[in-house]
Amino acid sequence: MVSILQLVQNLMHGDEDEEPQSARIQNIGEQGHIALLGHSLGAYISTLDKERLRKLTTRILSDTTLWLCRIFRYENGCAYFHEDEREGLAKICRLAIHSRYEDFVVDGFNVLYNKKPVVYLSAAARPGLGQYLCNQLGLPFPCLSRVPCNTMFGSQHQMDVALLEKLIKDDIERGKLPLLLVANAGTAAVGHTDKIGRLKELCEQYGIWLHVEGVNLATLALGYVSSSVLAATKCDSMTLTPGPWLGLPAVPAVTLYKHDDPALTLVAGLTSNKPADKLRALPLWLSLQYLGLDGIVERIKHACQLSQRLQESLKKVNHIKILVEDELSSPVVVFRFFQELPGSDPVLKAVPAPNMAPSTVGREGHSCDALNRWLGEQLKQLVPVSGLTVMDLETEGVCVRFSPLMTAAVLGTRGEDVDQLVACIESKLPVLTCTLQLREEFKQEVTRTAGLLHVDDPNWPGIGVVRYEHANDDKNSLKLDPEGEKIHAGLLKKLNELESDLTFKMGPEYKSMKSCIYIGMASDDIDISELVETIAVTAREIEENSRLLENMTEVVRKGIQEAQVQLQKANEERLLEEGVLRQIPVVGSVLNWFSPVQPSQKGRTFNLTAGSLESTEHTYVYKVQDTGVTPPQTPTGTRTKPRFPGQKPFKKSLRGSDALSETSSVSHIEDLEKMEHLSSGQEQEALEANSPEQHPGAPAPQEAEQTGTFQNRAQGPEDDRPQMRNQGPES
Repeated sequence: MVSILQLVQNLMHGDEDEEPQSARIQNIGEQGHIALLGHSLGAYISTLDKERLRKLTTRILSDTTLWLCRIFRYENGCAYFHEDEREGLAKICRLAIHSRYEDFVVDGFNVLYNKKPVVYLSAAARPGLGQYLCNQLGLPFPCLSRVPCNTMFGSQHQMDVALLEKLIKDDIERGKLPLLLVANAGTAAVGHTDKIGRLKELCEQYGIWLHVEGVNLATLALGYVSSSVLAATKCDSMTLTPGPWLGLPAVPAVTLYKHDDPALTLVAGLTSNKPADKLRALPLWLSLQYLGLDGIVERIKHACQLSQRLQESLKKVNHIKILVEDELSSPVVVFRFFQELPGSDPVLKAVPAPNMAPSTVGREGHSCDALNRWLGEQLKQLVPVSGLTVMDLETEGVCVRFSPLMTAAVLGTRGEDVDQLVACIESKLPVLTCTLQLREEFKQEVTRTAGLLHVDDPNWPGIGVVRYEHANDDKNSLKLDPEGEKIHAGLLKKLNELESDLTFKMGPEYKSMKSCIYIGMASDDIDISELVETIAVTAREIEENSRLLENMTEVVRKGIQEAQVQLQKANEERLLEEGVLRQIPVVGSVLNWFSPVQPSQKGRTFNLTAGSLESTEHTYVYKVQDTGVTPPQTPTGTRTKPRFPGQKPFKKSLRGSDALSETSSVSHIEDLEKMEHLSSGQEQEALEANSPEQHPGAPAPQEAEQTGTFQNRAQGPEDDRPQMRNQGPES
């Protein structure tokens, strides 16, 4: 047993070296242990004799059903306990088919062929729900009818009742049978509730089964319930998920329904005579006994208070849009960052951005989507107990959802965590607004700079993406570019060495395999022109240095080949001069003893600067090595802008800014003027050195040769005088 338990523990924890930061197991309280204990007790209870087992399971099932119906205001209902949340709806659909098609048990699908059933789902329903129902029931996909949401009036996440009625009438005229309608009391995305009261009237008019599901059904246990959610108590069936609401692990979901024919419920699979099926309610029975009514209400009320607390706090934060249906009772808060552009809807709360160009209107949605995705991921890392999720809505775009009813009981979210979440949002807003304002300026600056290409990547939340186009770059190709990847790797290394506040990454271009430089978020005012100029100049230097190295490699290779040919030719000439007799071992030694030959030390030296081969005879005769011509100057970038001591790169100058204080502005401006004067003086000296006329105070060329100094770098490229070389003996 010990070895088996050790094996289970290893399978649970896995390799902890791979994910050291992940939690080993979920933190559960006493109520969680009670729920887990129910599974073990169920296994022991199943060993009882049949009569005692039948009485005990019937009592557990009836008590749990009665408690749930009273807590959630569903009178005279029956309960079906299931593991998968969607399984209850599939059983309800089967029950509706048996109720509307009396001959279905005998004729089967032939009855459905003559009059096809129709199941109506909202466009805001859970993804994959319709496909699951068709797979479980064996129905074709045309039996599903997706009802659009409101477009003109009301919430855009509510089912359009008028359009639903039109669809029902059209299906009846085509000979179809409207079978079932799935309504939402809290959509999976934003938690909005359909007009269940109006839908109930429509279903009673056309004989349609109404099923309701959603997280807002948990509020039925509270004293105050909104009218739209309260109408769900009159529906034909509803699905509850008490496990996430109450923080209970391994607790089944419950589908409450009303039906008078026990034979049909047995055929549909909603009831069973097997004791093992009835024992599914045991973990929930134990948990409800432990929590009591007050404990259940307190947990649900606490989750709703957390939502209200976050909603009230976000109302005071600029650049945050809240998507809430009912401000008084909505247990789900969905928000997103946005910065309204000039000329947009003035009703929405926003702060205008006058520095943004009108051309950004079309791309504002994509830019905000990337920023909201970044904001959501940052908040999830900073406040993990908040249980935030990032989702992409069809109309609003990427949003962040806070649903404490599904997470607070499990994660232990408190009011202080909500306050910390709001503080983190406020701390990230300056970064978001600054980055969004600099994006268009960055794109325009890159477009004006030769050699740089701006890449539109809607998934990147930073300032932008740029790619350097080298000389051999094939602009029409989307394949991997090894030369460009090498240049961008060197550029990334140079940019990271600057130690600026910006982050730089290298990755493949959006929709291609070419390398690009990704520039991260900006938390302060950045000098975009200096940033783009630095990228262009640095990339150009890397390309030129790489090309110089490649040329030097080719020159050296050819020089070695030429040196080998010349040395071989010199050896042949030496053989001809010495004669054949000197090559014979014994005779050659005698001749060399009587008439020795003066050997000439001839070799070859390769001048990297000139790229030519030279003889080493001059070196051995005069004991001096020729240095050759002056090497060309290394290409350098443009003059960097003067900065204050400690000022990081790419920061805008504080001169003329209102950010300077009265006590420090004078000293900062004086320091800046001194630095500008010093840089202008150096530039003037460089211009005088480049002038063709000799300065009166400059030393003559003869004096320069006597002192043995090298020429200044400001010397013009037309001055091809050789460098000084040492006239003394070789040390």
